[in-house]
Amino acid sequence: MKRRDFLRGAASLGAFCGLPRVARADARPGLDDALLSLIEDTPREKLVEAVVAKIRDGASYRQVVGALLLAGVRNVRPRPVGFKFHAVMVVHACHQASRAGKDDDRWLPILWAVDHFKGPQAEEKKATGWTLGPVEESKVPPAGRMRAAFIEAMESWNEEAADVAAVSLARNAGVQETFELFARYAARDFRHIGHKAIYVAGAFRLFDVIGWERAEPVLRSLASALLARDKDETPDLPWARNKLLATEIPADWRGGKTDDAAALEVLAACRAGSDQDVPKLAVELLQRNVSPRSVWDGLHLHSGELLLRRPN
Repeated sequence: MKRRDFLRGAASLGAFCGLPRVARADARPGLDDALLSLIEDTPREKLVEAVVAKIRDGASYRQVVGALLLAGVRNVRPRPVGFKFHAVMVVHACHQASRAGKDDDRWLPILWAVDHFKGPQAEEKKATGWTLGPVEESKVPPAGRMRAAFIEAMESWNEEAADVAAVSLARNAGVQETFELFARYAARDFRHIGHKAIYVAGAFRLFDVIGWERAEPVLRSLASALLARDKDETPDLPWARNKLLATEIPADWRGGKTDDAAALEVLAACRAGSDQDVPKLAVELLQRNVSPRSVWDGLHLHSGELLLRRPN
């Protein structure tokens, strides 16, 4: 069902009349495991009505969003990072839409995502039967080894080792330390047109909603997504070059001055330069005490141009 049709039909039927309002400050913690099972096991044609009934019985916004996210990572394989896996990646976008809406309307994007999840879940079940398996507890590295174990696994593209290292990070590390590790590898290659970085950003922002105590299955899914790879090593080349370039960035790079001319310089380089020219220019600008904001301005301008030139 398309989003517009879903919202139009729900409004005309009065399907959500009487639902409790979702205040911006809704902070009731925890996840209802029965709600998670409900989303996973209920047929699509009955699911929205069943979730609405749970909300009326007291299920919080946090609980519904958390159950939706975990249902996705447990039932949709993050390979490739896109296509059917959008069922997981749209959760953060729907949450943003909810926060931007009126209190009375904030359930609508989330309920659309609940309905949408059932399509990819059925597709995965039919095609592969994949579900997120149990953790190999005997292989989970101790807290003192978790960081090194994760880096080693990611550098060697070892999915089995990365899976148990991600579990150890979820159990023993904090959000910021873990984010910095995952963000590094989200930017390692440009396979799947940037969806790896999108997934990491969205998932970690959702931890503010669902709580870090539910991070383990999400991190396992993220680690698997970041290790999606094919035999073509070309997408790995910018990472190797940029690691060397990064050593030339000055220590005070955050404190530069905004410069519109520098932003236009970045825009011109994006239009005519190579994937080596633009990173080099970015480093040069930071060395010239230009704010990273101005570098981003140039990149955003070019991104907008690309969308205008190639709609859809």
